[in-house]
This record gives sequence, structure tokens and C-alpha cells, in this order.
Amino acid sequence: MSLNIAMAAGVHADQLDDKIQAEMKRQKIPGVSLVVVKDGKIVREKGYGLANVEHQVGVKPETIFQSGSVGKQFTAALILLLEQDGKLSLKDPVSKYLSNTPEAWKNITIEHLLTHTSGLGDPYQTIDFRKDYSDQELIDLEATIPMLFQPGERWSYSNMGYHLLGFICNKAGGKFYGDQLRERIFQPLGMSTRIINERDMIMHRAAGYDLVKGEWKNQEWVSPKLNTTADGSLYLTARDLAKWDIALMGNSPLNEAQKRASWTPVKLNDGKTHPYGYGWEIVQVNGHKKIAHGGAWQGFTTSIDRYVDDKLSVIVLTNRSGSSPQKIANIVAADYVPVLKVERPRAITDPEPVLTKHLQTIVQHISDGSIQAAVFDEKMAAFLFPDLIKEAGVKLKASGSLDRLELLSREVDGEMKRLRYRLVFKKESYIMNFRINAEGKIAGAGYHLE
Repeated sequence: MSLNIAMAAGVHADQLDDKIQAEMKRQKIPGVSLVVVKDGKIVREKGYGLANVEHQVGVKPETIFQSGSVGKQFTAALILLLEQDGKLSLKDPVSKYLSNTPEAWKNITIEHLLTHTSGLGDPYQTIDFRKDYSDQELIDLEATIPMLFQPGERWSYSNMGYHLLGFICNKAGGKFYGDQLRERIFQPLGMSTRIINERDMIMHRAAGYDLVKGEWKNQEWVSPKLNTTADGSLYLTARDLAKWDIALMGNSPLNEAQKRASWTPVKLNDGKTHPYGYGWEIVQVNGHKKIAHGGAWQGFTTSIDRYVDDKLSVIVLTNRSGSSPQKIANIVAADYVPVLKVERPRAITDPEPVLTKHLQTIVQHISDGSIQAAVFDEKMAAFLFPDLIKEAGVKLKASGSLDRLELLSREVDGEMKRLRYRLVFKKESYIMNFRINAEGKIAGAGYHLE
């Protein structure tokens, strides 16, 4: 099936539209919803491409996408509101609100969950995405997942931590967290945002897509219960996020102290910080502060970037898994504030060319389908094999022959090395991150189109 990625309005309004559509074509994204907020007002609101490929329905401002992890900021906000009510404290242990928690969790606080410093991993090696778990069944399953480190020692992104935050909100708030969000945030701000429910009739709902071996596929089915967890299971529009963004410029629903806490990098046990607060990343772009988050779930990818120094926010929602809405957001931000243009990172001097050559061989084996699980540590291998590693191989193989790896950054944290490379293929280039443990095995890896 051919995919028309023309702008929904059918015209080229300006050069920015041309750039957006060119990036959509490069990434093979069916549809995009975009909102730009400048100085507290919506200055651009457009739909591009298709919300539904099968019915050839264009994206409109009212088109509803799935939030992915952009929804974490709302869970975090609800926790802060419940603290304001005196119904919990961020320093409370999670065991105060959750039943049958393991001994290993005894030192995990609510704040650890908010900041991804709990030491919890994710249950994706053992969870059945087609099973409707009760809250307690999911907690019991997640209690079997080994801790990665002691609370506060390091930072490691954990969707499981936000699952638990949702259950804590249910208990502390006395009702389902989604109902609390609707009553305390969504309705007061005039947002149409709601918890995912695929059986309900939802007007203007976009379809999510995966690109599998060059063919479009509908999003994978997930059980209804697992589509209600607090790590990012929302239906929303770009306009909804704009209303939220504008509200964050005032003092409701969150006050100044709550926002300041949300946007302060977390302090680890050793005094170092990590650029993540309560459901938000805090980064610098060419010396300008950006508060942001991305998301990915069920054939959708999302991003919200708030350049607070420049009073500019860019919201991008797409309906294709594996795509990078951040690339589009960067293009848009630089169009409004040129100094925000993100330059292509430069390669640095490589102190370990033998390791880089080894990793290049691994990437080549992923591409040609001959990769062996032994190069990964046990947890990473269980996560990747067989499906995810095959999917990555198909995508990389379609990019042509691998020319080289260019080292972009290198950090050593104890016995762990964190390496960031540019993978240069004949047709495309990717940015790939590796975590290499003391045994020389890959303990973590992720990549995206440059």
C-alpha cells in the first residue's frame, strides 16, 4: 500500500511545513500533530499526513493519539497534589501503600519512583501483555524482578516504578488514579485527555502503526488492564498538551514550589545529580534550558519540549513506532528561535579503537541476522531475543552496508562504560548508546535514526 504523507490541508503553507513533511518522509511517519506555544499562546496548530492509513483520514488538530511516557508527568503531578492534601509524603516507603512488597523494596520511597532512582527494573521479560492483571497480581509479578541497584545509588529508567505510583495514587486518593486526573487536572483545564479504552467509541482517534519489513502493520494488541497503567496510558491531543503547558506557566494545578521540585535534577546518594526530576527531563540546548519528555507505546511516539528561557514549547505526536518526534520538534524549535538549532554531534578521539571495532562487528552481526546472545549480559539478552533483536536487524539491514562507527561520547562510571556512537550506513546514520560491563558484555543498548 502506498502511503500519502501530504499535509492534511493539502497545501504547503511555508518552508517549515516543507521541512516537517520532508522529515516525515525520511522517517516514514504516517501522521503528525503539531502545536507550538510562544509566550503563552498557541501560534501554530497543524495536522500532517494520515491519522488512519486504511481509511485515508488526515490528521486534524482534534486527532487523538496515545501519550506513551509523556503521561508520566501527569502521574507525577497527581502524586504532588496528594502530598499537598496530606495523603502521602514523597519520603514514605512504598510498602506503606502497597501490600505484599518484598524485603528488597523496604528502602524504596515514593520519590525514588518519581525520579527513576529506585533500583527497579522492568518486567517485560516475564509479563504477558495479553493478560488482564489485577493491581495486586501485577505488583506480585513485579516483586519477582531483581533489583538493579540500591535505592538512590544510580538512575535507571523504570516504567515499573510508575506502575507502582499509579497503585499508590489509587490507595492514597481513594479512587482510580485516572478518575483523579480527570477531576483535578484534565477537566479543570478543558483537556479531552483520558485513560486508554480501545472498546469505547472515541471520535477522531488515530491508529498506531508499526513498520515491519517495509510493510505497515496495525499496533499490537495489549490487554485492557495493561493499557491503564500510570506509566503513560493516555489518549490525548496536541492541543491538550498545549493547555497543560500554558497552565504550567501559572500556579494551577501545580504551585511554584511543586514545579520547582519537578524540574530539579535528582540528587543521588553520592551527591551527584542526574538531569531528571518528577516525570520530566531537564537538559540544556545550546545553553538554553529545556524541560521535556518523550513517549512511545502501541504504534505511537510523542514529545513535549518546553524551552522555558525562550517561552517556547513544541509538542509533536506521531502514529508510527520507532519514529523520532524529537527530530521534528528540533526543526520546529530552530525555526522559531534559531539559536536552538541542534548541530550534528562531532566525533571525538577514540581511546579504545579495539573496543569500537568489536562493537562494529556486533552491529554488523545484528544487521545480517547472525548475532549471538552471548555478547549481551543475561538480562539484556533475555530482553532482546528473539523478537527485538530481529526487528533491529531488519531495520539496520535496510539501511545498506555498515561503513563505520564514530565515537561521540564516553563516560566511565565505576566498572561500567557508557558509549555513544554514530553508526554510518550507506543509506542512513543512527545514534546508538551502549553500556559495557566489567566483563565486556553489553548491559544496555538503544538506537535511533539520526
